Amino acid sequence: MSEPVLEVSNLRKSYADRVVLADIDLTVLRGDVICLIGSSGSGKSTLLRCVNLLEEIDDGVICFQGQEVSDPRVNRREVRGRLGMVFQSYNLFPHLTVLDNITLAPRKVHGVARAKAESRARELLERIGLAEKATAHPDRLSGGQQQRVALARALATEPALLLLDEITAALDPELVGEVLAIVRDLAADGTTMVLATHEMSFAREIATQVCFLDGGRILERGEPERIFTAPEEERTRQFLRRVLPT
Repeated sequence: MSEPVLEVSNLRKSYADRVVLADIDLTVLRGDVICLIGSSGSGKSTLLRCVNLLEEIDDGVICFQGQEVSDPRVNRREVRGRLGMVFQSYNLFPHLTVLDNITLAPRKVHGVARAKAESRARELLERIGLAEKATAHPDRLSGGQQQRVALARALATEPALLLLDEITAALDPELVGEVLAIVRDLAADGTTMVLATHEMSFAREIATQVCFLDGGRILERGEPERIFTAPEEERTRQFLRRVLPT
């Protein structure tokens, strides 16, 4: 068995008196594709934000590549430099070109020379089918194109773990497929990912493990075929009856 890329143990997170994550345990091995499913407000996005050190946790331990990154003394910028995250909104810098958006972190955070960073960025743009948009600004792109650029930006630093937070939620239905196709290719290439998604058929297709969150807890987890065809928990069955086509 390969060494874990990510280990989350007994993670707890609250906002005032409201518990949003309770006793979360999660292990991610190299090459895993972990899909987080559950209703809005179940804690999926908060879990990803805690892993990326964008949220302070109340209790528990987060280890990334063998380092306890939940230690408050850790260099968060350095840790995030080894992670990639894509959000629901594209968060591209509107005043920068596509090429500059993708090369910003490699150059400014990792000290990569401009020529090398741009070469890598052009390779990624070719991969996502947007080579001709290198000099365009984000407002000249469709939502699907902007989200593909956001994926390329996250990949530009060659992260050990890619976190995807409902990346199709803000897209028109006809644009969802083009973004999911990129994620599908990444999974096939062995990219280690944890993604929160409402796309059930997609989760069933690409996940190595599905985790159903409810009320801030991982209520059920397992291989996608079992979760989607024979869930053990009644709450999981209720959720899937509501979201799966009849």
